[in-house]
Amino acid sequence: MPSTVVIRRVIKPALFLLCALPLLSLVVAAFGIGGASLGANPVEKIQDTFGQWGLRFLVITLAVTPLRDWFNLPWLVQLRRMLGLYAFFYVLMHFLTWLILDQGLYWSGILQDIGKRPFITIGFAALLCLVPLAVTSTNKMMRRLGKRWKSLHRLIYVICLLAVWHYYWQVKADVREPLIYLTIVLVLLAWRVRKAWPRRAARASPGAVAGEG
Repeated sequence: MPSTVVIRRVIKPALFLLCALPLLSLVVAAFGIGGASLGANPVEKIQDTFGQWGLRFLVITLAVTPLRDWFNLPWLVQLRRMLGLYAFFYVLMHFLTWLILDQGLYWSGILQDIGKRPFITIGFAALLCLVPLAVTSTNKMMRRLGKRWKSLHRLIYVICLLAVWHYYWQVKADVREPLIYLTIVLVLLAWRVRKAWPRRAARASPGAVAGEG
């Protein structure tokens, strides 16, 4: 297991830079560095890149705890907060790209889109659910909320399902990639339910209630 110093000074900075690569690739393409380009529809390219990486980081964040248990890597949990905040950042940038660059802050049209186009409604709902998780990601908020913190952060499963649904309805034709994400999320959710089931059964048993065993 890496030491606390190695995690703080080596692994976390390296992960921070690695997670920033999708953003840096868009910056490079926007300025045409090395012949890179955003293509014929730069707004769509930016929006899609942010959205796809937001979903990927959501799924990666969701997978941290199972990977920790499966491969006996307890230190992985120390990376979860950064991954979750990057997920929020990319999802937020996906939304802001649509709001500002695509819609031009045309509020009447924006509100109509959110209400009438289901995939936008679902994506917006996922973002709203993600906000309290980002706000309560600090150690101070964890201590303040106590046991409620874990209950709140289980919203990540709902958020991932909404994000996959949003992506599925958006692509329309080739749905293979969103279905892959859906499969991964369902496997992780099934693992979570299976892990929690024995504890719930033990609490509900007569012996547990009577204090036996």
